[in-house]
Amino acid sequence: MVRVVHSAGLHCLSGYIVQVEADISDGMPGMELVGFLGSEVKEARERVRMAIRNSDVSLPVRRITLNLSPANIRKYGTGFDLPMAVAILKAMECVDGELTEDAVFFGELNLSGTICAINGVLPLVLCARQAGFHKCFVPKENANEAAIVQDIEVYPAGSLKELIAHLNRETMILRMKQNKEHFANEGNGDDTYDLKYVQGQPFARRGLEIAAAGLHNIILVGEPGAGKSMLSKCLPSILPPLTLDECLEVSSIYSVAGELRGDKSLLVNRPFVSPHHTVTDVALIGGGAYPKAGLAALAHKGVLFLDEMPEFKREALECLRQPLEDGEIRISRNNGSFRYPADFMLVGAMNLCPCGAYPDRSRCSCTQSQRKRYLDRLSKPLLDRIDICIEVKNLQYAQLSENIIQEDSKTVRKRVEMAKQIQFERFGEAKFNASMSREEIGQYCFLSQTGETIMERAFHKYNLSARGYYRILKVARTIADLGNSRDIGDEHLIEALHFRYTDLLNGIGK
Repeated sequence: MVRVVHSAGLHCLSGYIVQVEADISDGMPGMELVGFLGSEVKEARERVRMAIRNSDVSLPVRRITLNLSPANIRKYGTGFDLPMAVAILKAMECVDGELTEDAVFFGELNLSGTICAINGVLPLVLCARQAGFHKCFVPKENANEAAIVQDIEVYPAGSLKELIAHLNRETMILRMKQNKEHFANEGNGDDTYDLKYVQGQPFARRGLEIAAAGLHNIILVGEPGAGKSMLSKCLPSILPPLTLDECLEVSSIYSVAGELRGDKSLLVNRPFVSPHHTVTDVALIGGGAYPKAGLAALAHKGVLFLDEMPEFKREALECLRQPLEDGEIRISRNNGSFRYPADFMLVGAMNLCPCGAYPDRSRCSCTQSQRKRYLDRLSKPLLDRIDICIEVKNLQYAQLSENIIQEDSKTVRKRVEMAKQIQFERFGEAKFNASMSREEIGQYCFLSQTGETIMERAFHKYNLSARGYYRILKVARTIADLGNSRDIGDEHLIEALHFRYTDLLNGIGK
């Protein structure tokens, strides 16, 4: 007779319920696995067989057939080990089937019967709750992560033997408590990187504040040692916190990537991802036969920081154009299409030549062709997606030595959160100005007659594209929000133009 146990699988970040069916019949002894399975799932045959044996249960000398349904979706990962073992035990009548009803099972088994951690537990449990299940059995290492999800009972199992005792009501597994202790609030970034430690640079500090308030893409240009990297690393300290829905979405990505373990069960701060310039386009965007999330997806709702931006391979940089425009990554393979969210804030830091001394010709030894090759790695379409450009100049000795107390990140963050609240009330959802649609731009970015004249002159002077025109309006809207202004004033528009189209940015890539 067929016995059924429920589990769940993942397609990108979306879960789907899987029925694990077990049947024990006469015939050639052995264990057969079917249901469009990946190689790691097929290998579960020996893991499950030895785990059951080492849990003091003897398998019958009969034919065991396991089917993972639906059979039209390929199953991968090691999380099906535990439900397959439970399905076999249920078919053997070694466990009370009543407690397996209304429950889902996830976990990898080793040969001794220990239940090991798996990736992606958070989206799997969310899927189970949405499907109407009220109980889930997970590995102990994944328990805190699973306990984030409300309205479902989480039972952490350490071994198959322990789970068998629970299902037979011999020794019950204690249910996880869903309280704030399982939420890993790590504060607001590293205290090492606080704006109070940045001497001078008022123009750069203002640009960072505007970028943080509207989640605008930004690039910092200057000589080596001017403070571009320091300023960029201070950005997380002034970014607004994630909303609860954003926390679950970002944490699901990290769960699938295997980055949630132990007490780190929920990400409450916006991610800050800083890849090395040797990163490949596949590592940055994601890929593989069954595409996995790349670093751009890990930066979702946070910051993707590219230090020494022109040192990155041009192919890798060009791959960012689609997610910068659409907020997601779409990868197509012959076995299906895969979508990962990638709504990140791009922050770049760069010099103007390989040696970094340009435009100081007394120190720069680079030829014009060397500078051109260096800057040509940043294409015009990519630069057109940058909202704010800041020139970071080297400080003089007097500026470094003066003991002036700078405004700290906490103070700046209060203004950023005020602007964030204005935007959330305007759009009626957790949405920032950088993500405004064309319709919303027409509705909320009205310019005065003088502003229209200023914008028309800028459009012709800088040969703006349509994308560049709308991005300037978005930045101006954010500046107005920081000033608590209902309308975009002429001064807001002028400041937005000043940040985007300085002579420095206008010369990049030519």
